Amino acid sequence: MIFKTTKGADQASLWSAFTPKLITVFQEGYGADRLKADLFAGLTVAIVAMPLSMALAIASGVGPERGLFTAIVAGFFISALGGSRHQIGGPTGAFVVVVYGVVAHHGYDGLVIATIMAGLMLMAAGWAKLGTFIKYIPYPVVTGFTTGIALIIFSSQVGDLLGLTLNHPPADVLERWEAYAAAIGTFHWQALLIAAMTLGLIVGVQLRWPKLPAFLIAIAAIALFCHGLSVPVESIGSRFGGIPRMLPPPHLPVLGFAKIRELFPAALTIALLGGIESLLSAVVADGMTGRRHRSNVELVAQGFANMASAVMGGIPATGAIARTATNIRAGARTPVSGMIHAAAVLAMMLVLAPFVSYIPLAGLAAVLVIVCWNMAEFSAFRAILKGPRGDMALLLITFLLTVLVDLSVAICVGVVLSALFFMHRMAETVALEKSIPLLAADEAEALPDAANRLERRALPHGVEVFRLNGPFFFGAVAQFEEVLYRAGGRPRAIILVLEDVPLIDASGVMILKKFLKAAAGGHTKVVLAGVQPGPQKVLSDMGVSVAQAESLNAALAQFS
Repeated sequence: MIFKTTKGADQASLWSAFTPKLITVFQEGYGADRLKADLFAGLTVAIVAMPLSMALAIASGVGPERGLFTAIVAGFFISALGGSRHQIGGPTGAFVVVVYGVVAHHGYDGLVIATIMAGLMLMAAGWAKLGTFIKYIPYPVVTGFTTGIALIIFSSQVGDLLGLTLNHPPADVLERWEAYAAAIGTFHWQALLIAAMTLGLIVGVQLRWPKLPAFLIAIAAIALFCHGLSVPVESIGSRFGGIPRMLPPPHLPVLGFAKIRELFPAALTIALLGGIESLLSAVVADGMTGRRHRSNVELVAQGFANMASAVMGGIPATGAIARTATNIRAGARTPVSGMIHAAAVLAMMLVLAPFVSYIPLAGLAAVLVIVCWNMAEFSAFRAILKGPRGDMALLLITFLLTVLVDLSVAICVGVVLSALFFMHRMAETVALEKSIPLLAADEAEALPDAANRLERRALPHGVEVFRLNGPFFFGAVAQFEEVLYRAGGRPRAIILVLEDVPLIDASGVMILKKFLKAAAGGHTKVVLAGVQPGPQKVLSDMGVSVAQAESLNAALAQFS
């Protein structure tokens, strides 16, 4: 009976851990009040999402319709299957650099394959319960590549801001600025004027009427202005031929092992970015609402949504922090608001498709300038520059690698360096003390820790005592070796006090075995004192056989 009860509890716990929030909401009861709040919030977010989705798609090197397909398909599934009550999914600035590079080198079909691979990676990460670990990527690394992405997106929009004629703009940032310099003779002052007017309208509406959809108002007004006065600037219609009035049929490109291997780095980058940004967005939502998201459910939903988006003509998607915050401020109560947002974007696409053709590209470029400004996090960047040198180095290295080399390289190097810095800091906290000072009885009585009380007497002849403080992991074994083997001489016994060691890993065990073997060769007895249960189990599992004592006093008693 006990076994069955435990098994049932484990299954219930597993089901709860992977239950989408939508199901939880319906189990709680979903009434008219919640629907009314979700309907208003979903419509509000859709108004914000429509111009952003098109602008981000264009910046990614694909048509504006693919941004709308992503907001509709991925946005629906992220809300329906996700682990957050308020998450809004869709295209974001984080993917612009990766998508542009994949499309430039492998075409849109290559992007579809990479996105499907990334979706499978995200689902596997969720099922493996890795959601918690993704959130451990250090803030300097996140800030570095986020600010770097903002700079790259801004660089990609300069041509449209100035109305420059560029047939095939390069993906590399420095090469792109060289191309701008070479094409400066094609500058159109009308484009710059339209961009400035759009920026002014967005900032003005946000300052004067912060609750109104500034992006949509500015884009609609500028489109009407340009069309009504026949302003000679490039528009969505002149470059892309407008947008369709319906979703495309599902499309899956031909898969090949060589192509999959070639696209693996890009897919890994998409998966990492999608996982990181979605969980950051969910954390922000939790902070605003007091709720708690299910990180592993969120990763599974992100994976499925990306696969569906790719098959339905979209681009990579993730949780959008700004749109999620807008959803919460608009009064969203459940994931239904995100599903309504997706349906509303579809309805607007069907109704407004002819009007979208009139939107000037300079206006959408201005929208992305605001997006870049919000992404850059200049205050956080400056604050980290004033922090510890290790964090400052992480920030600058990640930022420079993002801008000048490659986003995949930046993330990998940033994560590896942060791990190395962390291990170095942890190793520095580990202390190995030799010849523990012995206290008189009256001095010992004043100590709160009774286990460390010793009467004043000399150590037994030929006995050395070492106390190890801190985790005994692979980052600390070098220090352990150096200090221990500098002890000099060959004492008849060594007592290692491990009561302040909370954990020990395989590297620590192996170096301990090496030390025990050397001690045995020199006829030196080793006693471990005060080993905690966790390290004790590791030592036992890895076959370490050595004399032990409950405390230092008990160990010393063996040699008195």
